Amino acid sequence: MPKVSPITQFSVSPRPPHELLQGKRHLTAKEVYILIQNRNISSYPDWQNVYVSDTPGEFFAEQIVQSEFSGWVVLGVIRPVTLKFHDLELKCGVYRSVLSNVATGDDCVLHNVSYLHNYRLGDRVMLFNIQEMSCTCHSKFGEGILKDGEPEGNRYWIDVGNENGGRGILPFTSMIPADAYIWSRYREDKKLMDRLVELTEYGNDGAQNTYGIVDDDAVIKNCTLLKDARIGKCAYIKGAFKLKNITVLSSEDEPSQIGEGVELVNGIMGYGSHVFYQAVAVRFVIGRNCHLKYGGRLLNSVLGDNSTVSCCELLNNLIFPFHEQHHNSSFLIAATIMGQSNIASAATIGSNHNSRSPDGEMIAGRGFWPGLCSDFKYDSKFASFVLVSKGSYQNELNITYPFSLVAPSGEDGAVHIIPAYWFIYNMFAIVRNKYKFKARDRRVVKVQHIETDPLAPDTIQEVVTSLDRLIELTSRYLKMGDAAIKKATEYNPDPALLDDFRKRISVAEENESLKIAKDYLHQNKQTKFAVIDDRCQKKYGAKIYKIAQGYTEYRRIIKYFAVDSIMAWTHESGNEILTADRIATLEKIPLHEKWSNVGGQVIPDGELENLFGKIKRGEINNWEQVHEFYNQVQNRYSEYKARYGLHLLEKLYTRPISSFTPEIFSDITGDVLDVSNTMLSSSFASREKDYTDFFRTVTFRNKEEMESVLGTIKDSSFLRDLKSSTADFNSRVTKLFSELNTD
Repeated sequence: MPKVSPITQFSVSPRPPHELLQGKRHLTAKEVYILIQNRNISSYPDWQNVYVSDTPGEFFAEQIVQSEFSGWVVLGVIRPVTLKFHDLELKCGVYRSVLSNVATGDDCVLHNVSYLHNYRLGDRVMLFNIQEMSCTCHSKFGEGILKDGEPEGNRYWIDVGNENGGRGILPFTSMIPADAYIWSRYREDKKLMDRLVELTEYGNDGAQNTYGIVDDDAVIKNCTLLKDARIGKCAYIKGAFKLKNITVLSSEDEPSQIGEGVELVNGIMGYGSHVFYQAVAVRFVIGRNCHLKYGGRLLNSVLGDNSTVSCCELLNNLIFPFHEQHHNSSFLIAATIMGQSNIASAATIGSNHNSRSPDGEMIAGRGFWPGLCSDFKYDSKFASFVLVSKGSYQNELNITYPFSLVAPSGEDGAVHIIPAYWFIYNMFAIVRNKYKFKARDRRVVKVQHIETDPLAPDTIQEVVTSLDRLIELTSRYLKMGDAAIKKATEYNPDPALLDDFRKRISVAEENESLKIAKDYLHQNKQTKFAVIDDRCQKKYGAKIYKIAQGYTEYRRIIKYFAVDSIMAWTHESGNEILTADRIATLEKIPLHEKWSNVGGQVIPDGELENLFGKIKRGEINNWEQVHEFYNQVQNRYSEYKARYGLHLLEKLYTRPISSFTPEIFSDITGDVLDVSNTMLSSSFASREKDYTDFFRTVTFRNKEEMESVLGTIKDSSFLRDLKSSTADFNSRVTKLFSELNTD
């Protein structure tokens, strides 16, 4: 029950902080008289608790009506002007409001603010129809810091990735997904974990003297409760239900918006983001240019930049940039989703506690795309750009093949996987992904670096691992008995060749088996057989189809990545041709074979270890310095990729580039050009189906109606740009090895 105290008027007026009094004065007797006549009330009979501008003509007492002032109140310029935002147009001043320990900027509008306590407003702020807006002296505005005297249990942790809190992170205003990733994943390094807490506390003086902030040009209207909120410039908040212990980052270039019925508690909302229509977020960090709407629930989660979530529920997640999750029946729990993902309707992805505590989790690489109504058993892990067909997956999954298609179990219980599916059947999607994410990135300030190319070191290293695994599976295939190999073989254009390789491998030493299997894949690229990979699914394993085709496509894609990376590096130095001298320069660059997707930025593992060492040694002491380290690594990204590309070419052909023959250079160039041309032709062919397929026409009365609704293939700016960029790419590829491709 609320405490009842007698109403008192104080004789000694309180003084506001000294920095607020510059250019201010007390009210004159005439101004006090006008205020009283306008039915205003002060808790101090002399009205000496109210301060106004001391510049003549900058305070009009007539524009304060039926309001109450307690504590101290410092008012900015109040003059006969109006502010207009959309259809809302109001006179500047204070009308029917209650202010306590408040400082306003110039030309502010306060209409029907029933209770405003311990806030400082910027210039041209509009507050209209607000029931309660207050701030405590110990507010953290959604950050995981502590004030003087507070116990450790008062911290706000966000339990990402796992429901048991074992990956918990502390939110802070400048947090990006990369920060959340390194904090949540490297838990075994206790010293690093302790230092990350210290980085978060950097600059916190612990003083319990906080006050709420509404920055310049912000508009807040028709809201129920704002408590311990820090609102950035140009933010627009309308009809919110509860905003408590939050920071809303906003600027003139990247204004943020909050809409009707929204509840935000204990979190940080990024620049240029929008939260609308009964959405709820509790213990959260929302990145830049994000959209949370239509009743979406975001709990104990970090949502990366450029993501859109609506209707669904997300609990205990770390989600990298460019995540799409719509539709009312979908949800996602206890997962780390590494960006460029799309969660289909009714995909029930959640921790179902297979162990004896709620600690199940899932991790999925870039481009994760589960089909309609898919559900999974935890713990599960997916490589990059895995397309999961609609179905119920009853056992834990470990899908190690990137760009693959995964289909539900057949009668044998094994899930079915086609490695390199996207390259064999859906090259258009790869090309489109490369361009569409760049077009959708509307951030003005890009703190989090985001790799949008599907073919990058993080995915290519998975391809390299998959190549080795496909060779192992082929070795198993060649060692099968007659009945088993007949059952496993779908198509074999050269039975005699198969028999020859089976004989060779049957007498070979163990260390020779893999080489024989590799040779078979090279010499019989059209063969189709399936082998069980026991690492991909618990209990039943996975049946891997089209191994030879997947192997061939993976190799071609590695060559494409390598040439593209080397070509980009040479181009940056103003060259188009790779020479022996430039190879020597390239070989001096540190070689990184292991890479991590760190919040969207692809970083060599060696550089991550360098970062962790600097943090633990005290050479890095705040998160801004961590972000500067990310920038420094990004500045070298092109050369690191080029060095990795050179290494991959040498690995594919098992010799140094100095020993490459003209035939090898010709083989590389031919494969890369073939991939490039396939990307173009398949993109046109895929789009053309939208206009030529019979069933695409059945809802239209005639061709003219269809073209007016869908447009024509000639209208596609993407395809026009792709055609031009492909011609340029192919031209540069033919030049790259021209000086090396000689006897």
